[in-house]
Amino acid sequence: MPETYDLLLSGGTIVNHDGAGERDLGIRDGKIAAIGDLARASAGETIDCRGLHVLPGVIDTQVHFREPGHVHKEDLETGSRAAVQGGVTAVFEMPNTEPPTTDASALADKLRRARGRMHCDFAFFIGGTHQNIAELPELERLPGSAGVKVFMGSSTGKLLVADDAGLRAILKAIRRRASFHAEDEPRLEERKSLRVVGDPHSHPVWRDETVALRATTRLVTFARELGRRVHVLHVSTAEEIEFLAAHKDVASMEATPHHLTLEAPDCYDRLGTRAQMNPPLREGRHRAALWRGLKAGVVDILGSDHAPHTLEEKAKPYPASPSGMPGVQTLVPIMLDHVAAGRLTLARFVDLSSAGPARVFGIAGKGRIAAGYDADLTVVDLKRKETIRNGLIASRCGWTPYDGVEVTGWPVGTFVRGAKVMWQGELVAAGLGAPVRFLESLPHAAS
Repeated sequence: MPETYDLLLSGGTIVNHDGAGERDLGIRDGKIAAIGDLARASAGETIDCRGLHVLPGVIDTQVHFREPGHVHKEDLETGSRAAVQGGVTAVFEMPNTEPPTTDASALADKLRRARGRMHCDFAFFIGGTHQNIAELPELERLPGSAGVKVFMGSSTGKLLVADDAGLRAILKAIRRRASFHAEDEPRLEERKSLRVVGDPHSHPVWRDETVALRATTRLVTFARELGRRVHVLHVSTAEEIEFLAAHKDVASMEATPHHLTLEAPDCYDRLGTRAQMNPPLREGRHRAALWRGLKAGVVDILGSDHAPHTLEEKAKPYPASPSGMPGVQTLVPIMLDHVAAGRLTLARFVDLSSAGPARVFGIAGKGRIAAGYDADLTVVDLKRKETIRNGLIASRCGWTPYDGVEVTGWPVGTFVRGAKVMWQGELVAAGLGAPVRFLESLPHAAS
């Protein structure tokens, strides 16, 4: 008797941990049930994927969806709508909201807000502070918690732990891998006079490579001293790449599509304050070093650092303009365009966007196309040419730094735990997101 599935994706090229090949994919009860020749099987729905590539669902482990506190520029619904429009099946949201996510009640509030409204799966970081160190061991293992996030340098919001004693205390308290915005606050304070009013070109002068390297070096030194695992977010300098290559046993790292694609001074010439972010977009030698680090395996994952502000806010004269730019919806097409240009392989993209996040953060049941795993899938057309436009952006901010950029490679389908959420640019199922599960906080691991 032929097998029966809820959903069958037929004829697509499945990109998996064992390579790429034309195979069918059978989904049952939200899980991957079978991979292979399923021509004799029946299904509630069959989707013809001939000519398309079926990837493990893309996981974006750094987004700022601004809810609560700043929903005029983004909220959990609009941010997750942008995510699934861009082929992203799960996101980790950052704690620098208002109020910040620093205790169990704030995490519970975000989980309540997410259920029934977010279109992709989700987890929320807990902000590490001087005040909540004693509670972090419990907070990092709560359902829906992505772990601890620490701001070593001031950025958007009020979260900041700049001193050595505070960093050591947080690292000593926790057990899961923690994530860090690594910029050195004392040096930022020393160099504020280097900011030129009205000139965003001075942003990377103020927040120079030493600001980044000094913080990353301190962080890794403490991690090694205390036997902890750390994750360095949005690495932006050649010096950090060289340093982190020698410390992969304790430190993983993220690169953003922005730092891999845009560079100074051109980005500031064209975009002005819309190119302003922390850490900054830098000159070409740093971008080239990030690509070398990516090809050498130093880069572990991609994260969009989706950080939307309204165009009115971004139009304020520098440095009154806020740092950050949207990116969750453009992560996949921008990186697929790099694939088309030969800068990385499709298999490496999958490792950076699916398997890598699962490996670094210990995600349960996601990150690969395998029997028993969640049926999270990003379906892409590698040959499709599209021009990114502000009008396509689902984020409430309504703009992208890539407006007018033509790319080759486009997400055409997003499946979250077996549900077809986006297909050919249309949101076809809404509010189905659920908390991401982690190996270190599964019920059997709680002790």
